[in-house]
Amino acid sequence: MRVVRGTLIHSTRPERVDILHNHLIGFDEDNGKILFVEACQDLPRQAEKHGFDPSIVEQLTHDQFLIPGFVDTHTHAPQYSFTGTGYDLPLLQWLQKYTFPVESRFRDTEFARQHYPLAVKRSLRHGTTTACYFATIHLESCKELCKIIAKIGQRALVGKVNMDQESPDYYVEDTQQSINDTRRTVL
Repeated sequence: MRVVRGTLIHSTRPERVDILHNHLIGFDEDNGKILFVEACQDLPRQAEKHGFDPSIVEQLTHDQFLIPGFVDTHTHAPQYSFTGTGYDLPLLQWLQKYTFPVESRFRDTEFARQHYPLAVKRSLRHGTTTACYFATIHLESCKELCKIIAKIGQRALVGKVNMDQESPDYYVEDTQQSINDTRRTVL
């Protein structure tokens, strides 16, 4: 069990934000399940009640707080390497100059193994605990992204991209093969 004492901030409704000063939160480190949240009024009694040693409590400083993890519902994992580039280009030119050339390289699963961990780790560093990732048209690299996410420990949904038109010849797939590969990614 891990127990933290300090300010907790959360929202149970869009129009409300709760700021809980001097609270305890205890959670199971193995599965991430929150075991209790309550005002810290009598630490020895609360430790006995919840079964933890008071010496393990991590105390946040006055300028620290805990918030729930963020959920990103639309992120393109293969685009991590060129994030922030090409803002001066219209979408189709940006796709042609940056996206299609880089994403086509993910046909090589070793390339995927080198680049996907960087995207997932950055996402977690920024507080995103759950993500909906788009991979590329490449089935095996899509599977690699799933393995990497599981190994690093983020919750995620992963979708294989389907592209049978409006892309360069080097980054397009046969419609039926795309359907078959997509079915193979649904777990």
